[in-house]
Amino acid sequence: MRQERTVQASIFDVFATHEIGHELKAMSQWLDEHRDLLGLVARDLVRVGVKATGRQGLPGEAVLRCAILKQYRQLSYQELAFHLEDSASFRAFARLPWSWSPQKSVLQKTISAIRPETWEQINRTLLSGAREAKLEDGTVVRLDSTATSALIHEPSDSSLLWDAVRVMVRLLKRADTLVGAGSWRDHCRAAKKRARKIQFTRGRPNRVQLYRELIAITCATLAYLKQASERLAMASTPAIALWQLQVHHYEPLVERIIRQSERRVLADEPVPAGEKLVSLFEPHADIIVKGSRNTEYGHKLNLTTGRSGMTLDLVIEAGNPADSERLLPMLERHIAFYGKAPRQAAADGGFATRDNLATAKAWGVSDMAFHKKAGLRIEDMVRSKWVYRKLRNFRAGIEAGISCLKRAYGLARCTWRGLDHFKTYVWSSVVAYNLVLFTRLQPT
Repeated sequence: MRQERTVQASIFDVFATHEIGHELKAMSQWLDEHRDLLGLVARDLVRVGVKATGRQGLPGEAVLRCAILKQYRQLSYQELAFHLEDSASFRAFARLPWSWSPQKSVLQKTISAIRPETWEQINRTLLSGAREAKLEDGTVVRLDSTATSALIHEPSDSSLLWDAVRVMVRLLKRADTLVGAGSWRDHCRAAKKRARKIQFTRGRPNRVQLYRELIAITCATLAYLKQASERLAMASTPAIALWQLQVHHYEPLVERIIRQSERRVLADEPVPAGEKLVSLFEPHADIIVKGSRNTEYGHKLNLTTGRSGMTLDLVIEAGNPADSERLLPMLERHIAFYGKAPRQAAADGGFATRDNLATAKAWGVSDMAFHKKAGLRIEDMVRSKWVYRKLRNFRAGIEAGISCLKRAYGLARCTWRGLDHFKTYVWSSVVAYNLVLFTRLQPT
């Protein structure tokens, strides 16, 4: 049975006198003052259908602290396992039971089990503490958007078709070891050869013929997989059930890739960005284009920060909505948490519309400044040009916060797989950033 917290702390837990040691100690003290959060983490670690008996796992407190430690120092699970065994300060912060040194697989399994809703609740508790300590009251805010990339390679139609063939061949080989997939041919070599040739072939007519061959190979392999699935449908062992689950997951995605390639390449038909599949392994990834900058494949984030620099709110968007559509929902979330609208707000020029300005003013925002005027008069947005300059300069500070989150807390690219894990990764990075900033802002 898993415990919520480490009941008996070690008397040998000592933090280093280094700056990082002081930060870890201050973060640890804040976590000690909010033990009610451990219940949320403990509930996430309960596995459905598994009895709460047997050997004790890592306490919920240790899991939460290890997760924060991982994002704070941007460690891989292997590096985290090493430092937890090697560093006295890390062990003191993590509150590991005496003589416990968790392996990387245990850390991955438990840390990734914390839900994004739990991280969001931890962040709200942290913001409530900042309000009580008079570090952040949410009366002056700034809004901006960014994108976090998913763990995928640069997509192309040929690479997606090649990925589909090799995944299906892997499933067919697995079926052979279970019962027998029947008669089928391994087209991996032919698919790879054509995918590589497409990459280095110039001229659309030449590429179209190669695409026809590659699509035909993919369709043939998909037919083999469907035959194998029908052949194994009568068996009911756990291994075959797991295999069938994987087939049912990949089959519609492969069919979607084939249709998409036929439309884009063979029919020369434009496919809307919202209908495109950019990864067989991360099907949730969206196509994010911000202005004339590089295209990213992941999810768009909308953030709200305050004068303290802490991230007050975060929304992981579905698709690539226009910034102008997200200003009012972000203000609504702010009002729901703080109980009132911010007195002053600053946002990027993409959020600027006349309707957004009028609604924000009606909700109680006295000064609503946009970085680019977009046809709006300064007098309509704020009280004076001096206030507009101040808020415009204040808005620029969110760029530094986003840069810090991306460089130092891993928000540039999510290294976890799946949509739920993507959200968990993003929220855990934000909580680690806010907790470190909270401890730095507190008077010593």
